[in-house]
Amino acid sequence: MLPFQFAQGGSSDTTGALNEALRWTDKVWNRIADPDMWLNIMFSSIRIIIIFIITRIVIKVVYRIIDRSMERKQEGKIRVNPRRFVTVGELLKNATSITCNFIMILLLLSEINIQVGPLLASAGVLGLAIGFGAQGLVKDVITGFFIILEDQFAVGDVIQTGTYKGTVEVIGLRTTKLVSWQGEVHIIPNGTIASVTNYSMSNSLAVVDIPMKADLTLDESVQLVKKSLVGIEERDLNIVKVPDVLGIQSMSTSEYVVRIVAECMPNSRASVERQIQGDVKKTLEYRELSHQAALEQAAALDKDEGDGTGGA
Repeated sequence: MLPFQFAQGGSSDTTGALNEALRWTDKVWNRIADPDMWLNIMFSSIRIIIIFIITRIVIKVVYRIIDRSMERKQEGKIRVNPRRFVTVGELLKNATSITCNFIMILLLLSEINIQVGPLLASAGVLGLAIGFGAQGLVKDVITGFFIILEDQFAVGDVIQTGTYKGTVEVIGLRTTKLVSWQGEVHIIPNGTIASVTNYSMSNSLAVVDIPMKADLTLDESVQLVKKSLVGIEERDLNIVKVPDVLGIQSMSTSEYVVRIVAECMPNSRASVERQIQGDVKKTLEYRELSHQAALEQAAALDKDEGDGTGGA
């Protein structure tokens, strides 16, 4: 009886498995043959395609608006740095692309019946944790963005922030790189930039004080200085207009100081001051040599007349 019972039990198990397989197959077939399911899939696919197309269109339209806005700002400014506007435009485009694509992904997930609420909650918690852990980095990035957006300084400008002064070599969202006139490279986190002095935003003013001997009258000194400055704007193209001789700045019993002021191009004050000092020095040396030659000639004439040879 045992073999028969085992055989009977095995046949029952096989029949049950076969029936289960048939039921699963019927369910799959009914699922596949369900017209409502295919309609839902078709409409969902259409909505997904429409969402994707609308997202692309929105991104293109915003890109075009950003480009036109940057072009108007460039045309409306007297002094334009194209790299700054390109940087701002790229930042705005990247922000637009990230925002639009994020919204598109949320809509696509909702179309395939995935709950986006828990995902948003998790993303909020994660973002909060990152924000607390990287406050310095966030501050640097935000400050760097506003430095570029507000046109505070650009690549090539000479600026001073705190104790650092130099030419801006790189402006990034996190750091700014300065190169001093001695070749030192300063890498400054943007979050630490509290105030900036920009020496390249407008024309500079070169101020030169020339000491004059007291034996020269004021009119003689002014005429010598003006004579030395004739044509200086052609010798140094950084000079915007002919320098002005303001007059006496200070004086003592042995000398007085004549002040010269010249408007020059941005960040060219030092070279213009050297040019003015060099030209005035050459004129004073020429006057001194001429005066010395005249004295020697007069002394020679007096000597000839004293020897009685002057009338020969």
